[in-house]
Amino acid sequence: MADYPDANTRFLDGVENWVGVLGRLRDVVRQQVLAAQLAEVLATRSLARARVLDVGCGQGTQALLLARAGHEVTGLDISADLLARFESALSTEPTDVRARVHLVPGPGEAARDLVGGPFDLILCHGVLPYLDDVTPMLGALSSVAARPATLSLLVRNGHAMAMRDGLQGNWLGAMDSFDSRDYVNRLGLSAHAHTPEDLDHVLGPAGWRRAGWYGVRVFTDHRGEEALPPPDELAVLLAAEREAGRRDPYRHVAALLHVVYSREVTNRRAEAS
Repeated sequence: MADYPDANTRFLDGVENWVGVLGRLRDVVRQQVLAAQLAEVLATRSLARARVLDVGCGQGTQALLLARAGHEVTGLDISADLLARFESALSTEPTDVRARVHLVPGPGEAARDLVGGPFDLILCHGVLPYLDDVTPMLGALSSVAARPATLSLLVRNGHAMAMRDGLQGNWLGAMDSFDSRDYVNRLGLSAHAHTPEDLDHVLGPAGWRRAGWYGVRVFTDHRGEEALPPPDELAVLLAAEREAGRRDPYRHVAALLHVVYSREVTNRRAEAS
């Protein structure tokens, strides 16, 4: 992006492939399990009417769900194509939902200049894997967070890199994955996995505390880009994925980790900062 030469735009090369798998099994599992986990986070944090920033909002799956639930949502993305898809989906929503959504083109690293804030809930799902250094992005998100605030991150699980190849019978790929956090994803893009401990190291000094974490796609990550099964079967599959994502030891081997952080007001000085 010409206006932001330091922004990482690697994902733009995979947008067409991303659009091609929307609505397939792996995508639906990811989105629906993540939505259920977010609903739990919102209830736990008593965020009934939150100011939400969705960085890398894409076609708007999570943002629209939040807007329908009554939250004020700002979507930020570097892909004009995906924002256009979001706009199209938004145009079919009731007037009150449309009024609660504001879309902004641009990178998350420029959030402070582009959207200001402060935000009670910040989502950054599937963005960090494309960054060689997550520190600038997480710093930018911290700069627009309210006090208190909640941060929701979705990353590839750096503790279970060999699982997908192993379950698919790609033994050489599994062997190569044991000692690496780098991989090529299903969009054909180079990416990086992270662990909660990696994220703690960056976010701790900014005042964030890990509040919890979930697994996403425990049982279905190794499947191909399949069509959805019949509704009854899909409902049971999603229930199993949701349960596995919150239980040990299953969540530890999920393909993706949904890691949630909180930043509280600890004293008057923090509240004024």
